[in-house]
Amino acid sequence: MTQSTLTPESILSTLLETCSKAGASAADAAYAHSDGVSVDVRDGKLESIERSESQGVSLRCFFGQRQASVSGSDTSAEGLTALAERCVAMAKVVPEDPYCGIAPDSELARDMPALDLTGDGEIPTETLENEALEAEAAALAVDGVKQVSGCGNGWSTTERWVAATNGFSAHKVSGSTGLGLAAVAEQDGAMERDYESRSVRRLEDRPAAVEIGKIAGDRAVARLGPRKVKTQTAAVIYDRRVSGSLIGAFLSAISGPSVARGVSFLKDALNEQVFAAGVNLIDDPFRARGMGSRVHDGEGRAVARQALIDDGVLTRWLLNGASAKQLGLAPNGYASGGFGSTPGVGVANAYIEAGTATPAELMGQVGHGLLVSDMFGPSINPNTGDYSVGVAGFWFENGEIQHPVSEVTIAGDLPSMFKRLIPASDLEFRGTRDAPSLLIEDMSIAGE
Repeated sequence: MTQSTLTPESILSTLLETCSKAGASAADAAYAHSDGVSVDVRDGKLESIERSESQGVSLRCFFGQRQASVSGSDTSAEGLTALAERCVAMAKVVPEDPYCGIAPDSELARDMPALDLTGDGEIPTETLENEALEAEAAALAVDGVKQVSGCGNGWSTTERWVAATNGFSAHKVSGSTGLGLAAVAEQDGAMERDYESRSVRRLEDRPAAVEIGKIAGDRAVARLGPRKVKTQTAAVIYDRRVSGSLIGAFLSAISGPSVARGVSFLKDALNEQVFAAGVNLIDDPFRARGMGSRVHDGEGRAVARQALIDDGVLTRWLLNGASAKQLGLAPNGYASGGFGSTPGVGVANAYIEAGTATPAELMGQVGHGLLVSDMFGPSINPNTGDYSVGVAGFWFENGEIQHPVSEVTIAGDLPSMFKRLIPASDLEFRGTRDAPSLLIEDMSIAGE
């Protein structure tokens, strides 16, 4: 990797100017630098320490309605010139894309609020090691836990600059730290495994290492002695650790590119009742220290806090510039990636608002059913919304947990599942897709 004496701003301006001189009609680019440290412990000892550091540039240029993207790590003046010239040459010969382009000046983000995303910076390796050892010891202290199969801790920081020939430029520093481990419990020769992990912007917002370790151990022990259940139709409650997966399925269905291609089971549902009345699904890009927070989208357009589902009604598609053109609509700030590559679509921090009943109260209301705490390989038909997934969890009767369950598949169709979905009151912000525990009645459960 050739080091550069140029500043990040100069690197981007060199790329954009070279593209323009070579005949490009427009261009955008990004330069990023990241570093971090991770440690792993096992059996009360440090097993490994790894430090990673990288830098790279990416460039997208346009020749009329043709576009091409390139990337590299050589940030010398000669390397940047060669990269830009190669990108323009590629753009001149690829097929035309009638929907490509960069955002006009009138649509660019102007307000760039501070969101406290920088993290703690470098965390001493000794601190990472000690906390990992504490988490491992706490898991092993849980009666029934035989071993910890892996425990890792680390921090990372990424600094990214973006710029485009439409005049947009921005700079972002984002950092995080994360600790996680998997515990293995044993009973009568049979073993069960479970885990806990937490990633946060700042260490002060993360639970103590001992708490994380104990949660992993308790979860593994709780899964000992699983039974199968009979095939039936019953209520299913998705624990909040897995309920966010339903948000992901919903977001895929309202993705502008999917709708434009006609491969979404919600393609005709705009402004229609999709969830039950009272259910709201929010995207908040401005959450302080949020794991997905951002002040502009992947094309430099403004973002805003929005209700994607408002009182059960679908309010918008997730659009970037290209999918908006295809659908004859205006872009709405949901481009992702971008700057040096073709943007996709995505949200920032999406969550289903909490309901009023606790998970225990929901279990009491429905009497019996399956509490899902782990999921394996969901299958979704994007055209119909047909859904099935292997799960593990706990069977409950009369509102009380009876025994762990494994080797079970649950199935349904997402359109009707969304309309029956009832959120619990236990919402917790942990990532970029958060939901409280979710009750869905009348699910097909395939057991024995």
